[in-house]
Amino acid sequence: MSLDVRSETKVNWVGAAKLVDPQVSIRFGALFVAENRIRNMIKWWASILAFGIGNPSLYLLSIGIGVGTLVDSSLGPDAIDGVSYLTFLAPALLATAGIQGAMDEVTWPTLEGFVWDRTFFSMNSTAITGKQIVDGIMLAAMARCVIQVFMYELCLLAFGAITWESIPILLLVSTTAGFGFAAIMLGLSASIKDDDGMFALIGRFVITPMFMFSGTFYPITSMPIYLQWIGWISPQWHATNLGRAMSYGMPIESWLLYVHWGLMLVMAVIGITWSHRIFVKRLAK
Repeated sequence: MSLDVRSETKVNWVGAAKLVDPQVSIRFGALFVAENRIRNMIKWWASILAFGIGNPSLYLLSIGIGVGTLVDSSLGPDAIDGVSYLTFLAPALLATAGIQGAMDEVTWPTLEGFVWDRTFFSMNSTAITGKQIVDGIMLAAMARCVIQVFMYELCLLAFGAITWESIPILLLVSTTAGFGFAAIMLGLSASIKDDDGMFALIGRFVITPMFMFSGTFYPITSMPIYLQWIGWISPQWHATNLGRAMSYGMPIESWLLYVHWGLMLVMAVIGITWSHRIFVKRLAK
């Protein structure tokens, strides 16, 4: 009797492939990773805001307004490119904010995902691929970069350093520089097995020289020729020069505009390609 009942019973179980559609992860995996990173960022929004806005603001007050007043009083208010020193400095500060904001999201969090809590391996055990994890991280990093640069632009606008019309182009230039540098740093961070002070060394011997010798506080041509090469290969200088040319019309050769855009975009392509390979290889182990 029981056999007859079982034979007449219709089995309606559809299986996990119907209950959880893997195609959703395959199509939107990068967005899911970005959502995870943004949710983590929200937990630390006060620290991110304080560091992201506070650090550049100190430069704005001390160098832009403090030293800038002395420069304008001694050389004249329009001595540098026909604008005030604060206006001259503004694109460099925005480029710094963009690079710093994007970089912070691809260094320690990447080490966390591989070493400390190994969330990248958990993500990769689903239908989400290593390449999608890279893309998601970069999406989250650019979200932070855009917000940080825009908020800093509002600070500069309040002090009269930039105009409303220059906000979109300066935002584009600064976030492009942030994307290019962050893409390279993501690949480097993914290659690190353990920190061992590596990020501290990068801060001292890469970030600081890039900030100091990339035409941030004075034209790069004012430096000795044996130091100018630091600016030539630095996204900080390319973004700063491009921002000055496109915001207040600093004289610049037309071919150099293409060089500025080209270097930042090449960094982005190389960095993303490298990061894809590193993530896929490391997650396969």
